[in-house]
Amino acid sequence: MLRSSRSARTTGTHRPARRRLPAAAALAAATALVAAAAAPAHAAGPAPVAPAVEGTAAFHPDRDFAGSTVAAHEGRGAGAPVLSLAATQTPGLDVASYQGNVTWSSVAADGARFAYVKATEGTGYTNPYFAQQYNGSYNAGLIRGAYHFALPNSSSGATQAAYFVSHGGGWSADGKTLPPALDIEYNPYGATCYGLGQSAMVSWIRDFSTTVHSRTGRYPTIYTTTNWWAQCTGNYGGFGTTNPLWVARYASTVGTLPNGWGYQTFWQFADSGTFPGDQNYFNGAADRLRALALG
Repeated sequence: MLRSSRSARTTGTHRPARRRLPAAAALAAATALVAAAAAPAHAAGPAPVAPAVEGTAAFHPDRDFAGSTVAAHEGRGAGAPVLSLAATQTPGLDVASYQGNVTWSSVAADGARFAYVKATEGTGYTNPYFAQQYNGSYNAGLIRGAYHFALPNSSSGATQAAYFVSHGGGWSADGKTLPPALDIEYNPYGATCYGLGQSAMVSWIRDFSTTVHSRTGRYPTIYTTTNWWAQCTGNYGGFGTTNPLWVARYASTVGTLPNGWGYQTFWQFADSGTFPGDQNYFNGAADRLRALALG
């Protein structure tokens, strides 16, 4: 299902007449401007964390899913992916409440071999279609996994990881369950990096990752884009040895990967196509996908 964002806004052209300041006030204003210009860059202190939206009227978790912010920030490339990668690519999809009830038998017949399903967001939302999507994909023969949409300004990584694991983000060594996944992308509610500095963001992701690992025995797959990762983590390279990468790039090639990963495990290459939801490839043949599921 093709999705779009609206960003157009109108502005007026009327300009109110300017008022002259009294001489003393003008001198004080000029002095303040000079002082501000001379102040060191760090005088303002760290940027405040963006306000949390959970529990407010602005909260819209049913509109948030893996990639819901990507096209608006990074665009879409033309054409289908060029599969010139070293490994065979195995097709799959990811879905959220946006897709509602999915006819999984048709999805399997169309060639999908795996699915990631949104389970939670923050600590106050669970996908109302999760059971139908998660269990339905499994019953249709797909290897499935659950993912969490992160809100790093709302609560700690450990708190959100615990909520996720307790509401669908588990794992079992049955050969049909993928590692739980963390969806960390552009903030749909405001400041790109949720008001966190780069080191704070890395710490948040690490806390989420280690908590999922301690609860499930698996490090989570990390879903992100190369651009977001560079901007919001400072292109941190410390997760590549433990966490599989699920990279989003809507183009004909996967492009440059975030620092620390030599290859992607999953590639979300389009937000519409053959399957419901987003279109993905696992970077390997079906037997390697099963091996990943087994751990």
